[in-house]
Amino acid sequence: MKRQASLLRHDYRPNALPASQTSRNRLPWFSLGLLLAVAIAGLWRFAVTPEAVTASRDTDVALDADSVGQAVVALPTRLIETSIARPAPADDKTPTHTFAHLDLTIASGDTLDRLFRRHELNAGDLALISRLPMAGEQLRLLRPGDTIRIDHDAGRVVSLRKIVAIDQELRVGMRADGGFAAEIAELPTEVREAVRHGIIETSLFESAATAGLDDNMIMNLAGIFAWDIDFVLDIRRGDEYTLIFEEYWRDGKKVGNGEIIAAEFVNNKRNVQAFRHIDDNGRSDYYAANGRSVRKAFIRAPVDFSRISSVFNPNRRHPILNTIRAHRGVDYAAPKGTPIKAAGDGKVIFRGRKNGYGNTVILQHGGNITTLYAHLSNFAKTAPSGARVEQGQTIGFVGATGLATAPHLHYEYRVNGVHRNPRTVKLPAAEPIDARYADEFRDSVKAAQQRLEIYKQTRLALAN
Repeated sequence: MKRQASLLRHDYRPNALPASQTSRNRLPWFSLGLLLAVAIAGLWRFAVTPEAVTASRDTDVALDADSVGQAVVALPTRLIETSIARPAPADDKTPTHTFAHLDLTIASGDTLDRLFRRHELNAGDLALISRLPMAGEQLRLLRPGDTIRIDHDAGRVVSLRKIVAIDQELRVGMRADGGFAAEIAELPTEVREAVRHGIIETSLFESAATAGLDDNMIMNLAGIFAWDIDFVLDIRRGDEYTLIFEEYWRDGKKVGNGEIIAAEFVNNKRNVQAFRHIDDNGRSDYYAANGRSVRKAFIRAPVDFSRISSVFNPNRRHPILNTIRAHRGVDYAAPKGTPIKAAGDGKVIFRGRKNGYGNTVILQHGGNITTLYAHLSNFAKTAPSGARVEQGQTIGFVGATGLATAPHLHYEYRVNGVHRNPRTVKLPAAEPIDARYADEFRDSVKAAQQRLEIYKQTRLALAN
């Protein structure tokens, strides 16, 4: 007991063993550790050499007696590649920053400044964008229904987009220095042909709505036939029309209408047709099937879709003077401010106040024809005295100046100073289609007439 007690220390841990015993215990462990170190060092040397990495990537075949050396390095090399291919920890991923998206729809009376303040967008950004020539010009042209798309970061504008044409978009983006850059980008647009037919029961516009045509399309139709048909007085119940026109599509959705390709109008059993032709300069115009221009040197009515309140009458009693006084023109009743168009190409030879005519414009056309427009409320700034004007250009606005009881346009047509009835006078025709386009135009007319006939026969078959 005394010997056993002498081997214990006061902290209850055994004393060190004798040196001879310690040496015998350490020798096996030392030998094993040395062998492991040598093996690991050998494997590491092969694993990190470029030759070993290349061999493992380029050699993936069954082993034979000649490839034993390569097999030794294949395992550790593939382990290293596996570790490199592991996805990075979640902490190493850079977060993606997202911006707030805003669609601004323009309403009547809206301005961009007002919309920016309403949605707490940076007014300084708007000022910078408005100074860009391309962007400023397009953003000043705001119409009800337009949409402006904005991405922003807490009110700071990052990008702005606005459709400016059927196939064009304004794109504004913030630069790295905090400024902005703008461009007009082309939008991929598909052009398709469409056909519509309308029958007039009450009005041209109501028939158009029933046929699925918008107001712009029916105005274009009236513009094509304005020289042959007076859409104020000539329209009858039962008149009908057929249109072939372009539709613009993008991403599987219709985005708008294009030009009329061909049109047929049956007015009081009289059939008139018009076909579009585009020349080498990109100018489009409309012609009858024989190549005669549907345009005339003058249009019948200088005011769109107004009402004739007084016809050409040499024996009319004047409503104010109460005397028999010849009415040598046609009166078109229309709301005050309605635009008045030049009946033909010409020059402004008078613009001012003229006795009972009130505010008056007189145009000279060629050498022997003049037209007069009276009772105007105001004159167009783009048609001063001495200016050249084009057919259809606005020269003034309907009013009731001079001897007039209500707003209307008094329109006169004179040949060699003699008054003629504007509604019945034979109007000089415009130039026919250029001879160099005759064959091309004839082929296009034939194809369009076939499409019109097929559509007509199909419609009649469905009706029966």
